[in-house]
Amino acid sequence: MPYIHRTIEKKITEVSKEYSCVILIGPRQVGKSTVFRHLMEGTPRKEVTLDDMTERRLAKEDPALFLEMHPAPVLIDEIQYAPELFSYIKIKADNGAAPGSYWLTGSQAFRLMTLAQESLAGRAAILHLSSLSQAELYGDGISSPFTLDLSALNERATHQQPATAQAIYERIWLGGLPGYRSEKYTDRDVFFGSYVQTYIDRDVSDMIAGVDKLLYADFIRAVACRAGQMLNVHDVAMDIGVSDDTAKRWLAVLEKSEVIFYLRPFSNNLIKRTVKTPKLYFFDTGLVAYLTRYPSPDVLMNGAINGAILENYIVSEIVKTYRNQAKDCLLHYYRDKDANEIDLVMEDSGALHPMEIKKATNPRAELVGAFRLLDKASMPRGVGAILCLRETLSAIDRQNLIVPAWLI
Repeated sequence: MPYIHRTIEKKITEVSKEYSCVILIGPRQVGKSTVFRHLMEGTPRKEVTLDDMTERRLAKEDPALFLEMHPAPVLIDEIQYAPELFSYIKIKADNGAAPGSYWLTGSQAFRLMTLAQESLAGRAAILHLSSLSQAELYGDGISSPFTLDLSALNERATHQQPATAQAIYERIWLGGLPGYRSEKYTDRDVFFGSYVQTYIDRDVSDMIAGVDKLLYADFIRAVACRAGQMLNVHDVAMDIGVSDDTAKRWLAVLEKSEVIFYLRPFSNNLIKRTVKTPKLYFFDTGLVAYLTRYPSPDVLMNGAINGAILENYIVSEIVKTYRNQAKDCLLHYYRDKDANEIDLVMEDSGALHPMEIKKATNPRAELVGAFRLLDKASMPRGVGAILCLRETLSAIDRQNLIVPAWLI
């Protein structure tokens, strides 16, 4: 199976020259260990995984001896199983461990970030890896953070593979989990079914003592049905028969595991009537399509969630372009109490850039009318765009572009 190059490789190499510890965080099976293994080929670095119960026991009971048995440079996989190691790695860093000495991976993002911030503040570079982006799957893997700068968009077009509307929905349906996209596993239903079961057995069960695993599987499906929509915790809770408080706790686990993420509503001291509810998205749309039981890209393209899942795909792809460069994505949505809405509002270069997401190949010019709602904000309104299924980059006017989904 050919290795699929990851955009984040360059950033890993850069920070490994400055920090003694590099932590790669992300959900299960997105390729954290694989990208590290690729980068350590031909180097003296060794690997140890804490999935090995003997190694895990040693790391927990005698972390000093564990680090003597596995001297730097070393890759320690699934380090969340032995948090005792963090304070000893801190000692190694304080005693002059060379840059790049410790590469660490883990699947419980929130827990790992907490441990790293407590023990390795200033000593570790923390990077986030999501499932494969379309730039990695359908381009040359060269991708800068997405902006609406016209010259940057023209440059992106030289690195990406154009796609029709049907091809975009195929990308959405397939998703970006490396085990499936590399064709290591070919039965889609078996792959995603095993993925969900393993996630619940190993990650969810570790974070929620005594969780009802079958009920949690139903919960994930109920959440997937609401991808790309404003979050209504009560509706999710009612769907599966749990309390609102339980649904909130279970949603927090999905977020901490980096299975889902939220977009917060745009707010500004000069715009008073905006809503407070976040919108919910999955990092991988292939998982959403599986959980919502769409059997093919064509059925998905014509199904009830076709608009919501397209929005999920576009938003997650934008976020990935920033995460792969270790940058924050200042992305929001706008909705006020009069139901006026803008799908996306990006803060970039001191301006607000409004964007609408439409399942259309020739979007109407009047779709940008809502962008004027941002004129009351304290930041100036910059170039806006309609992100859609058109196959070529175009424009409505100088201030409003038409950007194909494949160009993100």
